Amino acid sequence: MRLILAIAVISIITALASSSCNSSSGPAPFCDTTCMKDTLKFTKDDHPLKPYVYISVKDCNAESVIWSYDGMGVNRKLGLTDLLGATLHLDKKFMRVYFNDTSNVWLLFNNCNNGRGYFLKIPFDKKGNISPKASAINGIDPKFSVAEGLAVYTDRGNLFVEEIATGKKEMMTFGQDIEPDYNNIHEKIDSVNITPTRAWARIWIKDHWQDKEKKLTLK
Repeated sequence: MRLILAIAVISIITALASSSCNSSSGPAPFCDTTCMKDTLKFTKDDHPLKPYVYISVKDCNAESVIWSYDGMGVNRKLGLTDLLGATLHLDKKFMRVYFNDTSNVWLLFNNCNNGRGYFLKIPFDKKGNISPKASAINGIDPKFSVAEGLAVYTDRGNLFVEEIATGKKEMMTFGQDIEPDYNNIHEKIDSVNITPTRAWARIWIKDHWQDKEKKLTLK
């Protein structure tokens, strides 16, 4: 009897240890979460004024975005955590940067910790407004196919598409608020395929997946 009891206790301890180990491992990160140490630098060297945008690093995470160009006379700087409301761990390979001359620069990226998509439209003109989005649907995510040069985001009930070079826009509605968790977006938006002329998405609505599609006219 004592032997049986001992075996049972050992089995329970082993099961608990295994459960603890599995829960601590958690889901795999979206991209490399090795400690960031170096400033991320993006420049447009083929432009005569060489516009650039840098992302500084502190305590292994992205700290500030800094941008300017030759002759602008000043570096503009903003804290990313305050701007986007999250601690960001970035990987340069999972970022896209688009310079529109010295008018603005777009940063598209996903947080390596959970895969959440973001984008920033940053004007070089001090009078321009910065447009941050913490609900971006970026083609950086392998389940999201987004044509090059497009920025896409959701506001819970719609997909908004903008052509980065021209500012032309279009949208597709889901028909209702899908209440997504942006830190786990694939629970509600499984996949998308977005081009300048067509939007398609597989969305969890009520209790099943539904495909939504719309022809787009960017204007």
